[in-house]
This record gives sequence, C-alpha cells and structure tokens, in this order.
Amino acid sequence: MRYVSHKQLHDFSCRIFIKAGMLAEEAAIASTTLISADLRGIDSHGIARLPGYMRLFKQGRMNPRPQIKTIHESPSTLTLDADNAPGLLAGPYAMDLAIKKAETCGTGWVAVQNSNHFGIAGFHAMRALHHQMIGIAMTNASPLVAPTFSTSRLLGTNPIAFAVPAFNEPPFVADFATTTAANGKLEILQRKNENAPLGWIQDKSGNTSENPNELAVGGALLPLGSDREHGSHKGYCLGATVDILSAILSGANYGPWVPPFVAFLNPPDNPVGKGIGHFFGALRVDAFRPADDFLKHMDHWIQTFRQAERVNPNQPIIIPGDPERLTEFTRIQEGIPLHPTVDNSLIALGKELDISF
Repeated sequence: MRYVSHKQLHDFSCRIFIKAGMLAEEAAIASTTLISADLRGIDSHGIARLPGYMRLFKQGRMNPRPQIKTIHESPSTLTLDADNAPGLLAGPYAMDLAIKKAETCGTGWVAVQNSNHFGIAGFHAMRALHHQMIGIAMTNASPLVAPTFSTSRLLGTNPIAFAVPAFNEPPFVADFATTTAANGKLEILQRKNENAPLGWIQDKSGNTSENPNELAVGGALLPLGSDREHGSHKGYCLGATVDILSAILSGANYGPWVPPFVAFLNPPDNPVGKGIGHFFGALRVDAFRPADDFLKHMDHWIQTFRQAERVNPNQPIIIPGDPERLTEFTRIQEGIPLHPTVDNSLIALGKELDISF
C-alpha cells in the first residue's frame, strides 16, 4: 500500500481525461469530482474508476466533448440532455444550474438524461453549501439490485445525498446508497480476497451469500435492510424513488434498461430513455426562514445529537458527514492510500497512454 497526494492523483486524472479528448478545463472539473471520493474515503468511487472510464471512452459509450443542452425549463426547474457526457462533468454542471435557479426562485431542481456515472453523490450536494443552501443529489445506476422477494436485477445502488449548512458546526452531509452496500464495496473485498458480510448480497436463487463475486454468476445486491424482516422493502422503496426522479422524470433509462458501467457489457438494445439519469435540488435557506435562525438551530440540533447518551463511552455519536470530513482532513495531510491492485492498474493505464504515474 502506498500513499499518493491528492494533487498528484488530480494531475494524473486530468492528463488521462485530456488524452481521452476532453478539454483541459472540463478534465479538471471531472478530476476534482473523481478525487473527492478518494479524499472522503469512498475509495470505491474514486481514482480506481479511472481505467473503467477510459474503456467507456474507447468504446464510444461516453462523449469527451459533450454539448450539454436544456430540453425543458420552468422558472425553478430544468431538464438537461447531457449528450452522453461523463457524469463527473454533467453532475457539477447540473448542480450549479439548480443553485442558480434557487437564487432566483428559492428552490431549484434539475433532472438530467443521457449522462453517465457521476461519482459520489455527496460531492454534488455539497456544492450548495457554499451558497448557504441545502443540496440534494441522486442518480440511478446499472441494475444489480433485486427488489424484495425477487431474484431479478431491476434497480441500481441508486444513492441519495443531502448536504445541510450549519452556523459554527460542520455541515450535515448524508450520502448513502439505497442498498445495504454499494457494488464498489464488493470490488474492494475482491481486491482484499475477503468475504462479504451476510445481508449484502444474494445468489441467483435468492439465498444469502458471502461471496463478493456473486454478481458475476447471476447473484444480486440487496436493498438497504437486506431482507423483509429487517426492512428491505424500505430500501427497495428508496431505490425505486431515486430511479423515478432520476430517470422517468428526466427521460433517462430506468430499471433494467440502465446501461452497465463496465465496458465489456453492451447496453440493452431496447432502451426506454437516454443514458443514465440524475436529479439535483438546491433550497435557499432564507426562502423558508431567516438564514441565521436556521443555521443556529442546525448547530443546536447537531450539538444535541453529539451529546446523546452513548452505548459505549469510547464510541462518539456520529453526525452524518463526520467520518468523511475527518478522512478528508487526514488524507490531505498524509496522502491517499492506493491498494496495489489499483496502483498497478493506474501504472498500466499510464504506460498504455504514455503518461507517467
């Protein structure tokens, strides 16, 4: 395991994206989005994905020079056609438009069709924090998840993120998949040659499994809750809601028609929409109440929960966003750890494109 600075990873990512045909400014935006995942400890969605993005470029499944356009608009809403852009680029673009709408109307909402994988949802939601707004971001994803009582893979991990500003306290940032675990967590277990915890995945017959390679032989990820007795119907509902807002509302593919991330699998030949779909929201705090009142009460809310009685005196109460924020602080100072498998894949990618890593 070696540690690499986030600036080095950002520079390498930029050069790779430019080699793929992206403009320098857009490559920088996409790289910032990508490396934010590594900084916040979401290693499954960071630099490890770079070779996968390059394979999508090579196969023409992702457009390095997109012309993102508005296809529907109202005073507080927009629908965008991302022109098969990298979601790492379409996401920040769309979130910034939601913020602009909110500046005028109090709230802004942007639905996106014809996009691709957009990294971690929390990065997009957090863009609203700089404008004293609440940010919301979600996306659908390729179908790897079986609904409660099913063996059919019909939903993606379909993450949701909420970012809420506070006055003196760090912001509240909830960023979570609507599955018990995201697919990237299985990829990490595969690299480490470790078993998956029970409740993460089922085999092709619907039996719970510890095999992190189960998806390759017909298995499925499980909705948040893992099974009916532990509330998987609630995770299923959350994932379905994300699918509807991200795709049916925008005109993207939904359910089993969402194109796969891996380049060796072809998208379904009977699409019901265009590409992958996202949904973003920005809410101006002072559109609902005086901003200082809200921010001070958010501080009070956070402090109240931090002071809750602990089960274990050595285990502090976590406010959503705490682990990622602390990880980011550490990794800015010490660098980002690269698993040898990831490290080697990046070295190979650099050699292939004549870019040193």
